[in-house]
Amino acid sequence: MEFEVNGARREVDVDDDPAAVEVVRDRLGLTGTKLVCAGGVCGACTIQVDGEPRVSCLTPAVGLAGRRITTVEGLAGHPVTRAFAGEDALQCGYCTPGFVVEAAAFHDRWRAEHGTARPGREQIADALAGHLCRCGAYEGIHSAVAAACAGEYDEEHADEERADGRARAVPRAEAPAKIDGSARYTTDLRPEGLLEGVIIRSPHAHAHVRSLEAGDVPIVPLLPPDGVVRYVGQPVAAVAAPDRAAARAAAARVDIDYEVLPAALDARLARAGEGPLVYEDKAARKRAPGSGETPQLLPARWRGNLRGPSAMSKRPATAVRRITEARTRNPERVVEGLFTTAAQTHTPLEPHAALAEWVDGALHLEVSTQSLKHVAGLAAERWGVPVERVVAKAVHVGGGFGCKMGLTTDVVAAVELARLHGAPVRVVLDRDEELTDGGYRPGTRIRVAMAADEAGDLSALAMDADSDGGISVGASVAAQARFMYGKAPRRLRDFDTVTHRPPGAPFRGPGGPPLCWALEQAVDEMAHRLGEEPIALRRRWDGNPKRHALYDLARALPFWAGPRGGGGRFRRGVGVAAANWLYFLDPATEVELAVEDGVVVARCAVQDIGTGARSVLRRAVAEELGLPLGRVRAEIGDSDTVHGPTSGGSRTTPSLAPAAAEAAARLREALGGGDVATRLDTAHGVRVTGKRPRDHRGFVTPFGMTMGGIAIGRGFTGSVQVAEVEVDTRLGRIRPLRVWSGIAAGRIHEDMLARSQCEGAVVQGIGYALFEERRVDPATGRVLTDNLEDYRLPGIGDTPEITVHFHEEGFEHVPGGGVGLGEIATLPTAACLANAVHDATGWRPYDLPIRPDRLLEGLGT
Repeated sequence: MEFEVNGARREVDVDDDPAAVEVVRDRLGLTGTKLVCAGGVCGACTIQVDGEPRVSCLTPAVGLAGRRITTVEGLAGHPVTRAFAGEDALQCGYCTPGFVVEAAAFHDRWRAEHGTARPGREQIADALAGHLCRCGAYEGIHSAVAAACAGEYDEEHADEERADGRARAVPRAEAPAKIDGSARYTTDLRPEGLLEGVIIRSPHAHAHVRSLEAGDVPIVPLLPPDGVVRYVGQPVAAVAAPDRAAARAAAARVDIDYEVLPAALDARLARAGEGPLVYEDKAARKRAPGSGETPQLLPARWRGNLRGPSAMSKRPATAVRRITEARTRNPERVVEGLFTTAAQTHTPLEPHAALAEWVDGALHLEVSTQSLKHVAGLAAERWGVPVERVVAKAVHVGGGFGCKMGLTTDVVAAVELARLHGAPVRVVLDRDEELTDGGYRPGTRIRVAMAADEAGDLSALAMDADSDGGISVGASVAAQARFMYGKAPRRLRDFDTVTHRPPGAPFRGPGGPPLCWALEQAVDEMAHRLGEEPIALRRRWDGNPKRHALYDLARALPFWAGPRGGGGRFRRGVGVAAANWLYFLDPATEVELAVEDGVVVARCAVQDIGTGARSVLRRAVAEELGLPLGRVRAEIGDSDTVHGPTSGGSRTTPSLAPAAAEAAARLREALGGGDVATRLDTAHGVRVTGKRPRDHRGFVTPFGMTMGGIAIGRGFTGSVQVAEVEVDTRLGRIRPLRVWSGIAAGRIHEDMLARSQCEGAVVQGIGYALFEERRVDPATGRVLTDNLEDYRLPGIGDTPEITVHFHEEGFEHVPGGGVGLGEIATLPTAACLANAVHDATGWRPYDLPIRPDRLLEGLGT
């Protein structure tokens, strides 16, 4: 078959009837086109066929014969590509090429019809409705497309200032490579002799594997030590072949003898401590995976399939007594309720992926991970290799949100298969595998009781949180209520409901969003009971001065003006919610600087999952040395250099920036001080290493220790969000209109990147509040929402106007002056929207997501 690709004639054999995406990626090597959903839902694989956008995963390759094909690689120099870079319309970048291809086609149509008139948000959203960005970079995408259509990124304007007066520099170091498709993710790598690995998974929720009969198929087992599978989709073994079709055929020939066992699939029975045991003994319980960042940190007893309580209480008996007395004496000052949340699946658009190869006894890994240095250390330990003989790389990572930590199954399978075959092996999860076994935020049932005294102050709080994370344990929801709203007595108990379902995993602020969902609605209800403004009550109860500043700004927003509630079909409401989060860091972080050919090269074994690690490194070094950004280059994603932090727990930037500044100060000293720029050309080979300095008064943790290399610094970050919604009482639709997000996290190192991250956090919170709901078949334990049709992610049309305000005071004691903000920014969003819905309708949502059927039932319509 012949066709034209990016202006060149190409000929490809398509006798095996492949999809167009396979031809573009695997046979032509144009890996900017990404395969994500394989169902035409996400838009990541979009190409242009004779100028018209088309999803290549659903397009037969034979349909391209004689046509003119344009991929993202063929759009170099297009105004849209410059706009995406200049407006920072991306984060991890995995979805970006698809957006660019679609946006370029829209731009060309728009300019032909409207000249340089600026399109509105709805017009842009309609044009890009078939595309998903899990990072939630939609605000930047709106800005980029509008600016490009308005002619602001035409070639003749490339060197001018932006409309807001800022220089049109590219804020994200790796943006050009992510936009033009040249950035290579683990899923894009195809070394010579590559074999594709696939994982054989259990069809049963609970079974003992008696035997694996492979015949002529070389396999590696992936079973736990007791040979028991505990959920549908649990890895059993892995095989490899020259391509995925052959690997799947080989997997089908493996004969597995299962002894099917009774399964615990009813969470109600598990909460009662009843049903078939998931873990039969103490040894098995210790191997239970963790759904939080610190699994099984607090001790807890087991009763059947119920683990708990683990407690972070404060004078619990007093709290219970006060609530009991208030129920009798002042019931109007007691707020009680049962709040539930559905499980939220991570589903980063680049799935879990690993490529492994053994070379002369050394292990080489390319892996999509959030914890590169940690993975290298764990691999060395597991396979008995000196750590210096393990080289792990993660040059570009397509999202993670907490689920890509440690030796995940894809890594183990790839390494074992590579050793078995003596060849490079890549294991990439399909989307159904990702949605089944890639991780999720556990669902919760949270019972809250809150009492206020005669003065309207918080008198007592009780919270019992049951987390349903399948076979995983260690959730901490109620425990986090210890750190909000003063020092009133409180009984806080966490439980894990353990069932034969896939394990949860840490997800962006583990435990925080469900806590806020319950606590912030209870506080809102108390404000109504006391006849007090919701912001005023929070400010009075909350002793955090950083949040006080945010409350004052939130109270003055124009959101509160105008009619709210009332009758009619469409009703407007405004809600507020606040959140607290710990300040984490990695005290072992180092940055190495080397002068090479007149450029300062910063190296660190950190990875960038879309949060901008390269840009933070580059700017920290450039500012300390007084250099233009062009004379500093950041090289990350290689474990074979100095220690870098994990991208999780909001600890990357507060660990990285101070270490980079310290390294820069040492380099200045090594070069004799003064004007560094004049010395670089003669300083080739000079090399220094800087470490992150300790906080001025050291690290202080609520637990009196560091945990797994993570330190907890002094002080809490804070967030206050205000949301305006429109509720359609006939169709049950909730439309967020505007969100104001106030963030107190100290100094902001990269303003545009930080805003994008916080905007994306709001978008993920909107998904949590309104759409996302992981569903499991109650009879079999099979995950039903295993595709992006059934698991609904928020799109660009669901995105309200988002304003982010940074309060940069309060962390002067921290080296670098700033702390992490990726988690605090998403915690209050769902509760904020729920309070806005209550303001609009008078109905309070207790169950998340706030589906149309639930809203209509609540309104009695």
